Amino acid sequence: MLGRDDAVSVRDSFRVGSTTKTMVGTVALQLVQEGKLKLDDPVSRYRRDVPNGHRITIADLLSMRSGLFSYNEARSMAIAMDDEPDRVWEPEELLELGFSSPPYSPPGTEFRYSNTNTILLAQLLEQITGEDIGSLLATRVFRPLNLVGTFFPSAGDAQVPSPSPRGYLYGTNVAALSSARLPDEQIRAARNGVLQPADVTDLNPSWIGAAGAAISTAEDLAAYVRTLVSGTTLLDVELQRLRLDSVAADRRDPSVIRYGLGLESFGPLIGHDGAIPGFQTFMGHDPETDTTIIVLCTLRDGPAGGRPANEIAYGLARSLAEG
Repeated sequence: MLGRDDAVSVRDSFRVGSTTKTMVGTVALQLVQEGKLKLDDPVSRYRRDVPNGHRITIADLLSMRSGLFSYNEARSMAIAMDDEPDRVWEPEELLELGFSSPPYSPPGTEFRYSNTNTILLAQLLEQITGEDIGSLLATRVFRPLNLVGTFFPSAGDAQVPSPSPRGYLYGTNVAALSSARLPDEQIRAARNGVLQPADVTDLNPSWIGAAGAAISTAEDLAAYVRTLVSGTTLLDVELQRLRLDSVAADRRDPSVIRYGLGLESFGPLIGHDGAIPGFQTFMGHDPETDTTIIVLCTLRDGPAGGRPANEIAYGLARSLAEG
């Protein structure tokens, strides 16, 4: 907690943001493995209200190449997050925001990160299986790996289980739409301890839902990302290879980011990062050196706009590479 020197352990609970996307993506690929879904299925096969849905494939949703507008970039949503932090958002409300703005680009033509992709994908998974996304993640990902500190909160549940740190945010969600960087005067005040961040721990995570609402621990994420990258517990050998090939990881620079089938690479590290108001997460595993890096922070953006968990992780990765 701000103003106190509380110790944090590897078993403390954190909101882990968009690392949730790897979990939803894993369930989607499991359904592909079971013949219940195909990567080249158009989303219009499952619902007809998606802009360009006849041209957007399941693979496009997983790889962030659908072109769909990311609902969280709508100013109306940022205002609501600032003014109504207790609001419970339904997935269909999020999709309505995403579908109501023009797409960024035609499907399959460019990478553009969009939370709308994962919210839509989760809705399709629920439609195909008849199970809610929380149950799917629990039965197909968390329990098989014995991730006892990891769960997907139910709608309206804004609590982070104890023990857990508080999460903080400089500025507002509306201001961050333009830039997460504070004005120079405020940056100086923050660094001098005069300007304090706001406690946003209890912002209801339904605003991000399947795109980033999972809660986990450093201990669980380390076990999870190792299996995600190097194991065959979650996917068979063929689909695991397809997924790893989709991120085209290289070993030169951890700040070189590539995105594949619900998976991200940072140089030699494969995993995902996550950033939501109050928390920022990095999880990555290098299968060649069996190196795992997990960084959990209680601040999404630094006063100057940088993502602290990523900056720490990149520094660690470079130090390891240099020996």
